[in-house]
Amino acid sequence: MSSDFSEFVDARVGPRGSLENLSQSEIDKLLDSGRGGIYPLFRRCALAVLNSGAPTDNSKEVFDRYRDFEISIVRHPWGVKLQMQNAPAAAFVDGQMIRGIKEHLFAVLRDVVFISNEIIESGRFDLTDSASITNAVFHVLRNARLLDYKARPNLVVCWGGHSISDREYDYTKKVGYQLGLRGLDICTGCGPGAMKGPMKGATIGHAKQRIEHSRYIGITEPGIIAAEPPNPIVTQLAIMPDIEKRLEAFVRLAHGIVVFPGGAGTAEEILYLAGILLDPANREQPFPLVLTGPPDSEEYFEQIGHFISGTLGVEATRRFSIIIDDPPEVARRMVRGMQEVREFRRRHSDSYNFNWLLSIQPVFQRPFEVTHAAMRALDLSRAQPPHELAANLRRAFSGIVTGNVKEVGIQAIEREGPYELAGEAAVMRLLDDLLGAFVKQRRMRLPGSAYRPVYRLVA
Repeated sequence: MSSDFSEFVDARVGPRGSLENLSQSEIDKLLDSGRGGIYPLFRRCALAVLNSGAPTDNSKEVFDRYRDFEISIVRHPWGVKLQMQNAPAAAFVDGQMIRGIKEHLFAVLRDVVFISNEIIESGRFDLTDSASITNAVFHVLRNARLLDYKARPNLVVCWGGHSISDREYDYTKKVGYQLGLRGLDICTGCGPGAMKGPMKGATIGHAKQRIEHSRYIGITEPGIIAAEPPNPIVTQLAIMPDIEKRLEAFVRLAHGIVVFPGGAGTAEEILYLAGILLDPANREQPFPLVLTGPPDSEEYFEQIGHFISGTLGVEATRRFSIIIDDPPEVARRMVRGMQEVREFRRRHSDSYNFNWLLSIQPVFQRPFEVTHAAMRALDLSRAQPPHELAANLRRAFSGIVTGNVKEVGIQAIEREGPYELAGEAAVMRLLDDLLGAFVKQRRMRLPGSAYRPVYRLVA
């Protein structure tokens, strides 16, 4: 390994843990010097992994800073290696790539290649068909070895913001500790903040209980990985093709979900799950869902509850519990809920490690391409079934996240100005109140950076 500047290094690394061999056609795609095919996607995801721990959630800043970064496949008698130029020096220690980062790097390579060859180009999956989309999600997770676990339900998916306050972050660790003491494993979006804290707390709980084979699962997607690169505790990483398949992967894997404070991204996740649980086909489906935080977060969750009640109806709020400042009770609620999940799955002969019976309508599965026209065209009125309104509200928040942190969204805002959202007056007032509270509480960006709204609400 060599270095001209302390901030950048050149290196060649071999695989560890996820991918030992590639076919000749797979290598040819990644060797394409014309930068076509999957190379640009792989380069962006690889750079994000190597940049883990950087104090920015702006993907454009990351890619601009390391615009000279290059990565390529090198053929080797025993498989493949990765050759890098101008890589972030923070990914190395004493001339060697940090082991966890190396595992994440080759997980990215594994999933990018698999999705391109087996999901998109193979013709095996009709990605316009609901059942086929679910099958594709299953195959990506199976290829990543996330479905190998064979035991009772014990996986808690944790959602929440990546730029939360120190007090909220400490609280996520306390909840994770209580979950770990009860033998529960953790799955998150794999980034910092509320995605790292529960894992960090669970490691201590698992250690105290002498649990040796814990799972710390991270699920991400190419559009968000630069803003939320995998944290070092993640032991199993999966890259999904897009945000919708990432969200489906969460709810298919989860035996229960805990939501911590966050911002637009967390609201998007809550609305996604609320919409699914409002589907009449899921009325009998047990799905423990707890919203929790320290005392400082009580107002945040009250705002979320008020928004959901006002837009989707009181029935939607009955599908979740709000627990403030009580980590042991959060963990106990998860344990009780998982007993119900186990009994339901056994009674219906459904898998423990992938929830096939959960109904997910196509409106929650089809990728939403965020553009100014698409955002303006969203139907944000209550003159539609609640689960359909939830789907459109989820898309609205997805667009705001895109404008906040994704490179394509940041560039679109710079060119055309803020996204416009229009809808029923009562819904828009509720949306304005919620988004205004997010901005006031600095839940849109990392602390210390001024927020410039990427949206405009139109009556």
